[in-house]
Amino acid sequence: MALFSVPELKTRAQRGTPLHKSANAVLRESATLESASFAEKKQFDIFLSHSYMDADIIFGMKFSLEDLGYDVYVDWLEDQKLNRDSVTKDTAEVLRARMKSCKSLFFATTDNSNKSKWMPWELGYFDGKKNKAAILPISNVSGASNAYIGQEYLGVYPYITIGNDTLGQRCLWVRTNEKTYIYFDAWLKHDEQPYFRG
Repeated sequence: MALFSVPELKTRAQRGTPLHKSANAVLRESATLESASFAEKKQFDIFLSHSYMDADIIFGMKFSLEDLGYDVYVDWLEDQKLNRDSVTKDTAEVLRARMKSCKSLFFATTDNSNKSKWMPWELGYFDGKKNKAAILPISNVSGASNAYIGQEYLGVYPYITIGNDTLGQRCLWVRTNEKTYIYFDAWLKHDEQPYFRG
């Protein structure tokens, strides 16, 4: 198991289309998203909270998570009319509505995340509403271990790594430390908590 990394995510972004979707499926979905009523009602597994300065990395992260079969909300892809540069009531209202339609929130930590105006607000709001928020550490180097120690308030949340399950299939893990973890699906769907694995 390891942290996601910048080089791997940039490579994944360049490849494009999610592995489990055909080009036709992506085109149909894009056309369907043009319908405002459909877009507003769409449900997502993951709200990806991030700094817009990491757009190329986040594009790769969205594809990586979709490769695993999850629906991922990224504001500037789903709601292109939003202005991330300024904090407004209208933008906050759209984000609140989107968070209500998401099952979990991943807080993507990078060198730029501490510069975001929105990320701390998104994390606090989502955690208060659903208690399904986790930190998504993104390492600058490939092959970083699964160890992560969050600074300040980030340390109170579990964090996400990627690895293989017992059958060798790629999956997400929710961890509180290197030896305490659980499958993401069990945490998300069954409210199970990470446990010590020895």
